Amino acid sequence: MKNRSLKRAITCILICVMLGVSAAGCGSSAGGGSGAIDGSGVKVFFSTITLDDFKELVMNSVIDAGSKSGVTVDVGEPCGSVDAQVAQIREAATKGYDAIICNPVDTETALQLEVAAGDVPIIFTNSQPDKAYLEADKYMYVGSYERDAGYYQAEYVWNKLGKPSHLNLVLFQGQPGHPAAIARTKAIKSYYKANGIDVNFVFNDTAYWDTQKACDEFKIFLKTGQSYDAVICNNDSMALGVVQAMNELGIDPAAIPVVGIDATVDGCKSILEGGMQFTVYQSAVGQGASCIETAIALTKKGTAKDVQYVTEDGLYVWVPFAPVDKSNAASIN
Repeated sequence: MKNRSLKRAITCILICVMLGVSAAGCGSSAGGGSGAIDGSGVKVFFSTITLDDFKELVMNSVIDAGSKSGVTVDVGEPCGSVDAQVAQIREAATKGYDAIICNPVDTETALQLEVAAGDVPIIFTNSQPDKAYLEADKYMYVGSYERDAGYYQAEYVWNKLGKPSHLNLVLFQGQPGHPAAIARTKAIKSYYKANGIDVNFVFNDTAYWDTQKACDEFKIFLKTGQSYDAVICNNDSMALGVVQAMNELGIDPAAIPVVGIDATVDGCKSILEGGMQFTVYQSAVGQGASCIETAIALTKKGTAKDVQYVTEDGLYVWVPFAPVDKSNAASIN
């Protein structure tokens, strides 16, 4: 996405959030998830892995956007294995669904899922398969461009600390191998490298998106006695764990930037209360609405070329991230 387009989209999404409007419907005559799109007669099956807070938000947003648009959305039992998801999608393909929305158990098995779906298009969400597994108007991905989130974090920390030429950073990554964890982490490192900033990652480990794991691991890091300027986490849950550890040990989190991603209710509350300092808004509502908008477009038009935020190659629908600090955290949730 070009910088100018991204800035317009971010402005739009923040205005929509403040007005309580679905981000995917903002600035679009189609109005993704706003009820303006006629999805009557469209049947969608939603397949997901075991739910966490954000995955559940996306699922509920798909259901809500479907209801507003007249789309029938059936949700399968959360899958704990690749075999279970393949079997679930194979069965769904025999029941007359027009599209399948899928949060894959393992993105490396996208081809298996596509074979199981037969002629039914799949809209992947939350976990991004490799580009090789995507095809315009057939196998698409709806989500947010993960590298933007990492850039926002890196930029905020650098500016907050006065644009130093050297940084000592603590970095907590999400689940090993998860596309979001990989992309967000790479983006952080790429931002600093591109700006000629010397960064020493004094602690760089995974906490599996988990608050308590991050809390425990940060306490272990502190025992090393190394100095650090900021803590960057791949999601809010881990950032909240770092803040928890600081509070338990008498460290003032207001003195050291702790940043996350997702702008969860707890994350924004922490920002307002002087804990975390920054997060990045990932719109579950916008992603769910865009999934439904894409499903309707593929079913009724055979193409998603007019779907809001669709890329020129037709493979992705990128719902914009937006930066969140104390100035706008109260308006997010």
